[in-house]
Amino acid sequence: MGSVANNVTLRAEEEGEEGGYNPSDAVLFVGISLVLGIASRHLLRGTRVPYTVALLVLGIAMGSLEYGTSHRLGKVGDGIRIWANIDPDLLLAVFLPALLFESSFSMEVHQIKKCMAQMVILAGPGVLLSTFILGAALKLIFPYNWSWKTSLLLGGLLSATDPVAVVALLKELGASKKLSTIIEGESLMNDGTAIVVYTLFFRMVTGSTFGWGAVIKFLATVSLGAVGMGIAFGLLSYLWLGFIFNDTVIEITLTLAVSYLAYFTAQEGADISGVLTVMTLGMFYAAVARTAFKGEGQQSLHHFWEMVSYIANTLIFILSGVVIAEGILGGDSILKHEESAWGYLILLYVLLQLSRAIVVGSLYPLLRYFGYGLDWKEAIVLVWSGLRGAVALSLSLSVKQSSDSSPWINHETGTLFVFFTGGIVFLTLIVNGSTTQFVLRMLDMDKLSAAKRRILDFTKHEMMSKALEAFGDLVDDEELGPADWPTVKKYITCLHDAEGERIHPHTAIGNDNDVEHMHLSDIRIRFLNGVQAAYWVMLEEGRITQHTANILMQSVDEALDLVSSEPLCDWNGLKPNVHFPNYYKFLQTSTFPRKLVTYFTVERLESACYISAAFLRAHRIARQQLHDFIGDSEIALAIINESEIEGEEAKKFLEDVRITFPQVLRVLKTRQVTYSVLNHLIEYVQDLEKSGLLEEKELVHLHDAVQTDLKKLLRNPPLVKIPKPHDLISANPLLGALPSAVREQIVGSTKETMKQRGVALYREGSKPNGIWLISNGVVKWASKKIRNKHSLHPTFAHGSTLGLYEVLLGKPYICDIVTDSVVLGFFIEAERILSVLGTDHAVEDFLWQESSIILSKLLLPQIFEKMSMHDLRTLVAERSTMSTYITGECFEIPQHMIGLLLEGFIKTQGTLELITTPAALFPSHSDRSFRVSEIAVASFSHHASSYIVETRARVIMFDIAGFETSRTLQRRTSSLISHVGDNPPRTPPSREHSGLMSWPQRHTKSRQHLEHPSEIDQHGNNFSVRAMQLSMYGSMISNEGQSPRASPNGQGKPPKKPSHSRSYSRVPPPTESRRLISVKSEGSTTVRKNVNVGEIASESLIAPREKPDPNDTREMDYSSDESGAEDEHIVRIDSPSTLSFPRAP
Repeated sequence: MGSVANNVTLRAEEEGEEGGYNPSDAVLFVGISLVLGIASRHLLRGTRVPYTVALLVLGIAMGSLEYGTSHRLGKVGDGIRIWANIDPDLLLAVFLPALLFESSFSMEVHQIKKCMAQMVILAGPGVLLSTFILGAALKLIFPYNWSWKTSLLLGGLLSATDPVAVVALLKELGASKKLSTIIEGESLMNDGTAIVVYTLFFRMVTGSTFGWGAVIKFLATVSLGAVGMGIAFGLLSYLWLGFIFNDTVIEITLTLAVSYLAYFTAQEGADISGVLTVMTLGMFYAAVARTAFKGEGQQSLHHFWEMVSYIANTLIFILSGVVIAEGILGGDSILKHEESAWGYLILLYVLLQLSRAIVVGSLYPLLRYFGYGLDWKEAIVLVWSGLRGAVALSLSLSVKQSSDSSPWINHETGTLFVFFTGGIVFLTLIVNGSTTQFVLRMLDMDKLSAAKRRILDFTKHEMMSKALEAFGDLVDDEELGPADWPTVKKYITCLHDAEGERIHPHTAIGNDNDVEHMHLSDIRIRFLNGVQAAYWVMLEEGRITQHTANILMQSVDEALDLVSSEPLCDWNGLKPNVHFPNYYKFLQTSTFPRKLVTYFTVERLESACYISAAFLRAHRIARQQLHDFIGDSEIALAIINESEIEGEEAKKFLEDVRITFPQVLRVLKTRQVTYSVLNHLIEYVQDLEKSGLLEEKELVHLHDAVQTDLKKLLRNPPLVKIPKPHDLISANPLLGALPSAVREQIVGSTKETMKQRGVALYREGSKPNGIWLISNGVVKWASKKIRNKHSLHPTFAHGSTLGLYEVLLGKPYICDIVTDSVVLGFFIEAERILSVLGTDHAVEDFLWQESSIILSKLLLPQIFEKMSMHDLRTLVAERSTMSTYITGECFEIPQHMIGLLLEGFIKTQGTLELITTPAALFPSHSDRSFRVSEIAVASFSHHASSYIVETRARVIMFDIAGFETSRTLQRRTSSLISHVGDNPPRTPPSREHSGLMSWPQRHTKSRQHLEHPSEIDQHGNNFSVRAMQLSMYGSMISNEGQSPRASPNGQGKPPKKPSHSRSYSRVPPPTESRRLISVKSEGSTTVRKNVNVGEIASESLIAPREKPDPNDTREMDYSSDESGAEDEHIVRIDSPSTLSFPRAP
């Protein structure tokens, strides 16, 4: 629109030179206008007269006194004339950006999304239809012989429903959110669209020519370009806000500056719609940046923009009245030439209302279909609320200004434009604005529902109870004595109608299902509002981030739309943000670096934990508030029950994280606690300031110090860091147990990979091309060949070695392995495994033993399924024997053992049934404790008194009975250990903090009695024993001291079985004491930094009691806290993959 007023000087300057106006007189007009506005708002409070209507009348009165009388108003009149002759473009540039931004920023995001289609329909086709209806009426009915272009120009100008007038009116009347959003959003978009249409026809009137293609291109460029520029300004300013820390003044100033810069850049620089640009900017801030302002900053922002809006509204409506008066009574008054213009003004007002009704009526099917819908009552209010205001008036002034120097528009036409537009603005504000509240009352749209009325009455009774409690606390004063309750009661007039019988809002429902349903919907709304309020409090307390707050509040908004048809369902809106989306599976491709994949995965997990914890806390707070307010009514209990059901999935999610991945929860809790502590310090400093105990300089120093720490926390919070692949490989039970020479051969070809949930590692029947080592995560298995209905949990967790049996045997995979969570693992090619078999027979035996662990769970889940990987490795290391038989040999399975045929062929003695691998072997009369009767019919299970070897066979036997006896003994003796030691037993952690433990309790005890690694090595380098230790303690087990077997051919005697379990504790003699060891937890594996594990094992784990040396200055850490003495704000974890996440549907 900058081209409209090109080469046109301000009339104020021209008249100022002639009349000697002092420019400072304009300031006097501003002051008087604000005083009139204050008086109007003060005197009209409590009346039914809209504030904006009163301002317009006052403006017309001031203009009439200045232009309609011979006395004029002196300096006040000079100020009026300066403002009345202001350039129209300048008028819009001064007032519109602030008003448009405040209006769009105050709209609710969810309401905007739901009503966007309706707003676009009214602002797009609606404006065009209104423009052509009014243009046709002006051309065909009015006697001014205007061209079609001129008629359509006035029609487009009058189609702009003014957001300033509409918003001010709706705020005063308190219309419903849905209707207010539609009307306000339509007026904002309508205003921008109408200005675009006006600009198009104005250029046509002034000689420009446009084809249909050019028209479409112009409209698209101006409107879509404005939306894009608004988003760009919003994004840049939002990013800038992120670098501003606790400076409310700068934050608020930035919002004001960006609104004006965006308007000017669009309107004057890019020649696109400045109105649509600022509107888009404000909506962007409402959607994205609302949570960037917290606490006092948010309140300050709200008060600032409320003040800006009030001042701008006051000035612009009084100024509009002045311009209308000047147009009617000024020197160019149309009354001097066209007395019939008044009648045509009334006719134009009627046509305007008819066109509005036609637009809404023709678009009603679409308005009813989209968004929240629209009923006939709301459609009537929508028709009646089409007010015109300062925007239309400013556009008419631009036409009149151009008529003074343009050959295309004569002076009379410009004067008529201002007269008709000013008259329409006056009539719509006076007639429509003053009677809208009456229309709402006639349609019963301003009444409270029965449910809300009962809640209101109940609340008043509660307020009376609170007043009595307060009086009881304050009735007697040590200095002044008692107070008089009857007198106090006279001043509490708001509670006079609360003296009757107290009736609960949910009693006397009867059998009316409609009334009960109405009560349920009403309480759900109140409950969800409480949940949303709790989210705001958590945001201010630092419990959640801005991004998380936006997600949580959006879920509440979506649930509010469904309160009348569904139970509480705000968790449904959070599920997509807790589950891993489908596109995460593309991150596992080799094109993405592992660090990038890990970063996104951990970020997703942290966000999910934030959301789940905040959801549970907010619902818990809202349930308590609802119970305290309403009590134990059936409806309240029903809502509370709905809330508890909603939280089940979130509880399960956090419980899974607490069990499998507590480090992430610890990082989040650390952030929250640190933020809370710093906020408490800030409040304490503020209390010191109020008490006057400290001087200003001291307060500034303390405040700056705390703010520096808070800024450091927000800029550099505690992080979750993944260990390096080398550490994971060293901690793997298979690779870590191998001799260093053998391990180096394999590690060189090890490929680290991260798989998302639902990815198949290998399929049943496929060629065994390698093995998978699961560092973290869960995989599930399925097999068509191995069908076992008793497998309740067909999964393998971290520490599993998959596919090793098939690689050693050289046969296809016997089952499908599919990831059931995010899995971090390593893949080793089959050729590399087979190449190390001939180097050492002990290594070969160990690999076969390791393969039997997975095989036992596949074939005999009834017995081995509930055993952890550590228990299975303990069974293999301490309660198993593996033997190789040649053709013709016979062997038996002892009554207390179970065997697995790993390779070769055997036959049962007697029946001579051929048994192939893999197979489970049972003695002929097994103990019932093995539950073998349940699997007797399985094709892979066999019972015989003895077996005959057909070809070379390898069999491993497990002493299940002995292992169960050992575990039972351990459980009994572990309780005794806590009593014979000198240290008192520790209090077990509560469930809430159980996820913060470094180690499970029994693992900590067993760690204290573990033998020194060198002692284990003396037993012949038992690799299975070392694998057992690694499955529990990870990389804490030292790799030093491991050497090849003494025998050159690698065939040494098997190690002697210990008389006790190396994985469980022994009852110590009274002379022994155990010092607790503080370790840094890293899930299933642990990385000890700067600590010699061998020294700890030899000096701390089995240390005799000694008197403390007073000269020993070493600091003994008896805490289980994982922080240690490091100054590093990093909590290390193995992987974000140990938790099973369902994918989003």
